[in-house]
Amino acid sequence: MSAAHFFLLVLAGIGAGLTGSVAGLASLVSYPALLALGLSPLAANVTNTLGLLSNGPGSAAGGRDELRGHGRRVAVLSVWSAVGGAIGAGLLLWGSSGTFKQIVPWLIALGSLLLLARDPLRNWLDRRQMVESQAVATRKPSWGRRLPVLLVGIYGGYFGAGAGIIMLAVLSLETLEPLPVTNQIKNLTMTAANLVAAVIFAFASPVDWPAAAAIAIGVLVGSWFGPAVVRVVPDRPLRIAIALAGLGLAVALFVGWSSS
Repeated sequence: MSAAHFFLLVLAGIGAGLTGSVAGLASLVSYPALLALGLSPLAANVTNTLGLLSNGPGSAAGGRDELRGHGRRVAVLSVWSAVGGAIGAGLLLWGSSGTFKQIVPWLIALGSLLLLARDPLRNWLDRRQMVESQAVATRKPSWGRRLPVLLVGIYGGYFGAGAGIIMLAVLSLETLEPLPVTNQIKNLTMTAANLVAAVIFAFASPVDWPAAAAIAIGVLVGSWFGPAVVRVVPDRPLRIAIALAGLGLAVALFVGWSSS
């Protein structure tokens, strides 16, 4: 890899880290950059997963205030997400991609619509007495409420584009907290899925290590500043912007994969 290509991938990583920590759309920037470098779709996918690992440390460093007091919650969600990531990585390497390619755009679109409808949906859930009290940020944990986290983890380990949007939507329906807090928990939860998938990919798939390193350097920088952006932008406009970007990604994937 030339120095120019390495530098361009670092820039792509910065964009991926920023959009990933803010909106859950990191792969929208980094994955096409790896394809443009000449990597095969599989190599680009697994290389991208390893490169995005630095999103976790970067966003955690930049969003320490939002994460304070949520350690146990992050740990529980991360375990479920990590199990999903392992399953998703296995499906990618040893399964058929046909079914997933059909449902991925719809999953991203669903997550985006859930973000748009978060407030009325959450009010309906509250009226159903699914919230313990107004003073408690999260509902009582149960395997039924963790299952969506596992499923998003599977998708994250398999492909991942838009997985952050879906995870943000899932977690938003379970909380009464500000969006910056939920967004930070989303970042670390998705990192758990990526980490497990990355370990599998490192030993069983065609990773382009220089490209992964370049993406990782950029992602670390971009994700460090992402929480500051979420902190200052009003909740509702940011959530709408994320949802619209997700719908755009869903349409792009649907059209692109249908024509391929």
